[in-house]
Amino acid sequence: MEFSQLRIFQAVAEEGSVTRAAERLHRVPSNLSTRLRQLEEQLGVELFLRERQRLQLSPAGKVLLDYASRLSSLRDEAMAAVQGGQPAGDFVLGTMYSSAATHLPALLARYHQAYPAVNLQVRAAPSGELLEGLLSHRLDAALVDGPPSLAGLDGVRLCDETLVLITSPQHPVVYTAKDVAGKAVFAFRQGCSYRMRLEAWYAHAHTPMGRVMEIESYQSMLACVIAGAGVALMAQSMLDSLPGRERVRVHRLQAPFDQAQTWLMWRQGMCGANLQAWVDLQQSETIDRPSEAAISA
Repeated sequence: MEFSQLRIFQAVAEEGSVTRAAERLHRVPSNLSTRLRQLEEQLGVELFLRERQRLQLSPAGKVLLDYASRLSSLRDEAMAAVQGGQPAGDFVLGTMYSSAATHLPALLARYHQAYPAVNLQVRAAPSGELLEGLLSHRLDAALVDGPPSLAGLDGVRLCDETLVLITSPQHPVVYTAKDVAGKAVFAFRQGCSYRMRLEAWYAHAHTPMGRVMEIESYQSMLACVIAGAGVALMAQSMLDSLPGRERVRVHRLQAPFDQAQTWLMWRQGMCGANLQAWVDLQQSETIDRPSEAAISA
């Protein structure tokens, strides 16, 4: 069993498709299929269940993926160690959609410039999926809604966020969820922490949410609200970055629903050279952040 085989196996497991994994690794699909068959023959087990057009991990595949992720991390640590502790190799960073648009670009630019030997990969998803990705070793770190509340995770705070509800310009001032009862709500899919905060806001007012329309971009949410189709929740920093923001009315939620924090999180004991370099860079960029060390959940 070779590292190259494990890298191919990881890519196919994470993409759920040989074709997409081949695009990611810049190789031809037939080569990946051959290497996967060779790996399954060496191990004497099937690693994937072929279901329609998507590959699903078999029970044995799930076990191997955990080991493959750890071996990959150890490989990167070994490379960094023999190179004098300098960051190098793969670093997979997850991020919420809002952080990807607002806080991440400047950090990415500085990190790429300072550590060109690192193959930094960024994956955007709702917080719930990012946390699952951390625990399953698919991500090395992630910018998520915090602070850490799961055992086995460490983290440092990146920034505070103010959450606002946006409506059409003609809508009266919103004081509680009762003021938008029955209105359609535009939100990300289940697993989004901001969606869960909005659900809690409605529950606190004993008001059922209107029909939830799942949308995968803040720009689309804003456009729908401008059109008068419903309401949406987002961070003020996200709204400030969107063209057309002046065409909606902004309502700040009442405490404690109006505040959120974005944290960088990772698995305990897995802060290698690549991640430590990101932590140092992030902390040097953060303004007015209390001096708090990484915490354990």
